[in-house]
Amino acid sequence: MTIRLLIVDDQELIRTGFRLFLQTQHDLEVVGEAADGQEALDRAAALRPDVVLMDVRMPLMDGVEATSRLTASGSSPRVLILTTYDLDEYVFGALRAGASGFLLKDASRARLLEAIRVVHAGEALLSPSITRRLIEDYATRAAPVRPRATVLAGLTPREREILLLVARGLSNPEIAAHLVVTEATVKSHIGSMFAKLRLRDRAQAVVFAYENGVVLPGSTG
Repeated sequence: MTIRLLIVDDQELIRTGFRLFLQTQHDLEVVGEAADGQEALDRAAALRPDVVLMDVRMPLMDGVEATSRLTASGSSPRVLILTTYDLDEYVFGALRAGASGFLLKDASRARLLEAIRVVHAGEALLSPSITRRLIEDYATRAAPVRPRATVLAGLTPREREILLLVARGLSNPEIAAHLVVTEATVKSHIGSMFAKLRLRDRAQAVVFAYENGVVLPGSTG
């Protein structure tokens, strides 16, 4: 299967560099480019890409707002944020907007290819460092969020347990080892949990868990 890509960046040289490299891959096709968030929305509607490589700082409409509008649409593509700015406000803003991954522009070519394929497969590219910073951000809140019973009411005890582990940044193999179950079992529970909570992927699950008090600041158990 060919993965259709839309490259969004206000710098033409960066767009060209990404396009020339990505087009060398047999399973990737760059179907279009955009120089700002508004153009990205227009191009995405016309071209129907599978994955959007989205810059953050752009004129007219930034990448966070464009991501929010894209993911709110009915048949939205996956969004992979690519930026030179390793700042919390962009990480959290992009994840809350519905991005499926976050990658710095100085990442290796191999890492970029992996990120595109992982995001397209329906997983989330959420590195341990980003998860750790997300935890630290919520841990510094003066008034921690209290968990709402209604949020978890529809989940089984095992699904609740797995949501906690996902929120702490564990991968599927790590969760399987922790619970002494197969990775296939973990994937099945995660799929069910996502459906019940109406979540797209792992990134949304992490944000959901912290914003709804599923994981309390300072909790380790």
